[in-house]
Amino acid sequence: MAHTRRPRSLRRSAGLPRRALLRGGIAGGIAVGLSAAGWARAAGANERVRLASIGCGGKGWSDLLDTAASEHAEVAALVDIDETAGHLGQAAEKFPAAERFTDWRRLLDKPQLFDACIVSTPDHMHASPSLAAMHLGKHVQCQKPLTHTVFEARQMRQAAERFGVVTQMGNQIQSHQAYRTAVKLVHDGTIGKVREVHSWQPGGMGWRKVDDRPPGAADVPPTVHWDQWLGVAPARPFQPEIYHPFNWRAWRDFSNGQLGDFGCHILDPVFMALEISAPRTVRAEAEGITPELWAMKSRVVWEFPGTPRTAGPTVTVTWYDGQGHMPTHERLGLAADVPLPGSGSAIIGTEGTLLVPHVAMPYLAPTAKFARFEIPVQEARNHYTSWVDAIRGTDQTTSHFGYSGPLTETVLLGTIAVRHPGRLLTWNAPAFELTGVPHAAELLTKAYRGGWMPAWV
Repeated sequence: MAHTRRPRSLRRSAGLPRRALLRGGIAGGIAVGLSAAGWARAAGANERVRLASIGCGGKGWSDLLDTAASEHAEVAALVDIDETAGHLGQAAEKFPAAERFTDWRRLLDKPQLFDACIVSTPDHMHASPSLAAMHLGKHVQCQKPLTHTVFEARQMRQAAERFGVVTQMGNQIQSHQAYRTAVKLVHDGTIGKVREVHSWQPGGMGWRKVDDRPPGAADVPPTVHWDQWLGVAPARPFQPEIYHPFNWRAWRDFSNGQLGDFGCHILDPVFMALEISAPRTVRAEAEGITPELWAMKSRVVWEFPGTPRTAGPTVTVTWYDGQGHMPTHERLGLAADVPLPGSGSAIIGTEGTLLVPHVAMPYLAPTAKFARFEIPVQEARNHYTSWVDAIRGTDQTTSHFGYSGPLTETVLLGTIAVRHPGRLLTWNAPAFELTGVPHAAELLTKAYRGGWMPAWV
């Protein structure tokens, strides 16, 4: 019979196992070149990297195609719980020589098949296959947000470091010339020292189809392996169009809502530009949240220690999501004729404001002050093939788990605050301690169904 378990270290205390803490604090990075060099010596830099794709539909399909575009990659294995044309079917047609699975655990029973894996599953199933693969010494590219819980994010970073594998999170816009240019502008001091940041994603949440779990159960299509889709999550009956293939984003058991969906994209250039890492505190306001569904609207405020890029000893980053929810011109200190991005960030400095649209070139305000300023446009990188090249020892990844793990921890601390609106939460990253609400340590992790427990470091 299925049962649930919490990570052993969190059943003992709010902290990580001592051996994990000894490997370094939250800000520590990983040296991606170590295992890459070892791989190159063993196989030769001209050898092809054998890829396994876990999740072949939706974003998984583009992740697979964009990574397989490398001349040094070979698709060796395909995994998807859905055997229809839009998922495993299309991948098998495109890569007929690849071995096929509907359960990622069976792939890992054959480690000789592949060198690296792409994990493009729903959020709740990011950590389990990724951690298991890293334990086998496999390189991992994992979609954002890196994990479903803060504890999983910490484990992903530590596993990458312990096993010396090459990693990359799927916040691919980091490699776009627009985000790279935004970071360059802040690092050049164009807007002076940063005083505060506001970031927003005010789009509708079309994936929330219902306001409560539907009663009863529907027949599971023979092409869908529902138990494997649920994976670590508590068992629940199948319902068409409510969970698989896309609307799982509404549900707390499977995702982290709008903040989880976009935070690791939109906050990424903020993290890189300001060189921040772990917040000290986080507080949220939220509307429309239920015990099973994410909020329809939220505002989250993190306070971070200052850095050489900031104007004071602390700096705040404020997030807005929900239909039409974004800061006003007045709140940003901008003239009414300055166009605001549909989604993105305003990085407010002592000498001006940098507006960073989500996937468009940044621009500066006040308009008159920067009218003759020539923005130094940065070249784009290939987020996908650079991972393959890093495995071969000829490049390095920029969103390795040493960087994207702390970014994800911050985003997911925000989702904890959303579940406890109005409460100030205090975060001690090195000690892995969250305070401010009862049983705070329990909020950093979750229960796991029997048979699906991740392989902890």
